[in-house]
Amino acid sequence: MAKVIMIQGTMSNAGKSLLVAGLCRIFKQDGYRVAPFKSQNMALNSFITKEGLEMGRAQVMQAEAAGIEPMVCMNPILLKPTSHMGSQVIVNGEVLGNMKAKDYFAFKKQLIPDIKKAFRRLEEFADIIVIEGAGSPAEINLKENDIVNMGLAKLVDAPVLLVGDIDRGGVFAQLLGTLMLLEEDEKQRVKGLIINKFRGDKSILDPGVEMLEERGRVPVTGVVPYMELSLEDEDSLTERFEKRQAGCIDLAVIRYPRISNFTDFNVFEQMPEISVRYVTSVQELQQPDLIFLPGSKNTIEDLKWMRQNGLEAAIKKRAGETPVFGICGGYQMLGCRIDDPEGVEEKGAIRGMELLPVATILKKEKVRQQVEGEINSLPGIFAALSGVHFEGYEIHMGETQPESDVGQEAFKQITRGQVVRIGQESKSEKVVVVSGTNQNVYGSYVHGLFDRGEIASAVVQALAEKKGIVLSDGTFENYQDLKEKQYDKLAATLREYLNMEEIYGMLREASLD
Repeated sequence: MAKVIMIQGTMSNAGKSLLVAGLCRIFKQDGYRVAPFKSQNMALNSFITKEGLEMGRAQVMQAEAAGIEPMVCMNPILLKPTSHMGSQVIVNGEVLGNMKAKDYFAFKKQLIPDIKKAFRRLEEFADIIVIEGAGSPAEINLKENDIVNMGLAKLVDAPVLLVGDIDRGGVFAQLLGTLMLLEEDEKQRVKGLIINKFRGDKSILDPGVEMLEERGRVPVTGVVPYMELSLEDEDSLTERFEKRQAGCIDLAVIRYPRISNFTDFNVFEQMPEISVRYVTSVQELQQPDLIFLPGSKNTIEDLKWMRQNGLEAAIKKRAGETPVFGICGGYQMLGCRIDDPEGVEEKGAIRGMELLPVATILKKEKVRQQVEGEINSLPGIFAALSGVHFEGYEIHMGETQPESDVGQEAFKQITRGQVVRIGQESKSEKVVVVSGTNQNVYGSYVHGLFDRGEIASAVVQALAEKKGIVLSDGTFENYQDLKEKQYDKLAATLREYLNMEEIYGMLREASLD
């Protein structure tokens, strides 16, 4: 039976995801088979496994740190918000349906058997399972029927490390207040406290640590410094949206209200002299070198949002000179029309941006698959991508087809690639990228398209040539290699600032019924 340990936080974005990833890497380095687990994740960034199942990207990142293939049992329940009051509920990688928050709260206890089954599956091969909680365990309005914090800890008999974020202030109140609001049996599960994101001289903090241990009667297992890491963070509270400084090559990502899978652009953030700005208005758009339209959880509503605030008109005006690239929902928006006959988002039809000669019909069945292939003859500024191998995954509700003879020609001759559907024996021809008639507008359903170093490199080099500039570093490190170095850096930092002997002691004491 696997040993377990759980990371809970005093709030969202306290650093739980990265701490889980770091512990996964440490245990892997020490020779153990380790796996991450989060019973319920709420996120708009998701991933498709080889089996065609959908899971949260945070557990994908943690699986990478553990050196194992992502599996949907690492995240059996995924909630993808569709509005302020409801979410799409995904169980074991497949869509269960849309639910209002109140309805899901009453329903979620029925998912405990799915959580148990997923956890037992991980136990079949893992020596250690590192569990991540969600939000705070002291949210008294959510404690009834809890399946992700102390409720889960009790279910699998897990010792808990409680993490507070000192960078946001009030860390002593965070940790002590959380302990005070826990039931006595829940408090007994907390074996250590972690102060995360500390800046400065730790000796100044030492009196506070002593007071914390005295009043909380729980040892402080570590004070972890603020780390500059190039790894994925919680999508709902990411700080990358606040970046405003333009670089030598300036990439603008339209940040509509229901933006999803913006991890597609993380690779560019790792490149020197490249800036990635997330913009919400015409004033913020300025004059970028490339405009990205990312994925969306509600394509029609986000298209309306752009239409109302003027971004659609601004993008169409710039499209003659500035390349525009849409991914997934952004690809659908760039077409001539989006039809929704079944009411997947809102029944009816809407005119698209009319920058690509395609039209989309939304359908209730979600396309979920990993894909790979080659980009065939591609025109325009990104012609250097022609013949380049790609891999990624598709996750969308809709089918896009040519809208005209021009669109048919684009589908047939310009950009059709051979795509292997992972997990299936058959191969199928399918469009992966299409280009507009002005050869300056591109669209694709493939998430992760830019993660391969040569594709991202070719994009920025083409933009640099267009501007007549030479980038100081003409070659870029493979994104996966860069992430591996970041996981090692994370693990080395945690080894230095956490009491790993105490953590291993918690694992030795942990037992399962």
